[in-house]
Amino acid sequence: MIKFLHLSDVHLGCRRYNLEERTKDFFRSWHDVIVKHALPNGVDFVLIAGDFFDRRNIDPQTMNHALAGLQLLKDARIPVVAIEGNHDRHEAVTDYSWMRSFSQAGFLVLLEPARLEEGDASALPWEMVPWDEESRAGSYIDIKGARVFGSHWYGTSANAAMGILSEALRRARGRGLFQILLLHTDVEGQLNRPIPALSVEKLKELRPLVDYVALGHTHKRFELDGWAFNPGSLEACSIDEYREERGLYLVEVGDDRQIKATFVNDYVQRPFQRLTFDVSGAEDPEAVHARVIETVRREARAHDPESDDPAPIIEISLRGHLGFKNSLLNLRRMREEALAETGALHVMLKNQSVPVEYAVAAGLDADTSRAHRERRIIADLIARDARYRDRAEEMAELVLDAKAYALGDKDPAEILELIEQKLAPRHGDAQADAAAEAAPSPGALQALERSATTAVTSDK
Repeated sequence: MIKFLHLSDVHLGCRRYNLEERTKDFFRSWHDVIVKHALPNGVDFVLIAGDFFDRRNIDPQTMNHALAGLQLLKDARIPVVAIEGNHDRHEAVTDYSWMRSFSQAGFLVLLEPARLEEGDASALPWEMVPWDEESRAGSYIDIKGARVFGSHWYGTSANAAMGILSEALRRARGRGLFQILLLHTDVEGQLNRPIPALSVEKLKELRPLVDYVALGHTHKRFELDGWAFNPGSLEACSIDEYREERGLYLVEVGDDRQIKATFVNDYVQRPFQRLTFDVSGAEDPEAVHARVIETVRREARAHDPESDDPAPIIEISLRGHLGFKNSLLNLRRMREEALAETGALHVMLKNQSVPVEYAVAAGLDADTSRAHRERRIIADLIARDARYRDRAEEMAELVLDAKAYALGDKDPAEILELIEQKLAPRHGDAQADAAAEAAPSPGALQALERSATTAVTSDK
């Protein structure tokens, strides 16, 4: 039986929203995981799949946070095996990094594929070499019947690197051992942003060589075929990640090599909440303020000062169409009252509302056709004039017809005739008669015709 913890993206030293308390959040998660899950379960080792630190250059407090947890594990004789991630890897111009320093000091085992000497043209660019306790360097280590391999941060070159990594693993596999690979990379299909990632097909090339892939880098939990596991970051690095499931894996491997990976998120994490308020229809700044605070009282997570649970971080977004100037909103006062109402650690207030004079084509989907979008914009602009509000759609169609005439090299007189016909009163229709009374004079129609012909033909 092999038992280990797999975690990643601890991000010690992470400081978000300029809050000192946030750096302590990442320490508390790290420490709590050790106390609640590593020590009581008697694991054989702990894996950290990259980004133990949030940045290369850490401050003394972050070093103390790292040592506090690593010392607990060292005292319990639980080895920590890690790789560098993109946040904490050494720079290209130096061989030194804090991860290497902690490894040299005996607090963890940092695994890195070894670069071969230049001139060996038949060899790979790097090779897997066994861990050497004296030099405290190596690419893989054997612990309790498992062989754990390290890897580099490959970034956008991950797909190209898999072939080389496969060959290196093939040469270094241990017969009769459970093979584990630490790999820090994004994986295709798990991102909400269009950046290059390791394809699932390329990752599966390692399947015949590796029994368990301990992934890191993506800050949410996912699994692939009961073989590759990504636990996510221990703590949310920003509110944008608050909906994602995150934690660690407690992994047990039986004598038959069957994997039982239990996802665990029972440890202290900072709670986050997002609230959205629509300002549309509010007659003045005080109305917005009162309704936002009412929403906070009704929906926000209130923190009990008597509780040991961490206070939440709350984001309030104002959206919709604002009927007055943005500058009239007292956002500072609103934020301070929301803080007082909730007892939150931090309240962020984002004004994403749009002044009503700029609110055209609001609410259209991104895939809306150009023709539909154009018609909607014109109708919205026309509707701002009370005289034509009830006929906005009809007049938008007229504008587009006039544009088509102009682009079709129609005679200006034909464009004018089209406008006159469309604006002609409909007998027996009171609404149309009223609109006709407000319709432009013949002189104005001629001006409209000249303006449409000049401006619209610029599309050619």
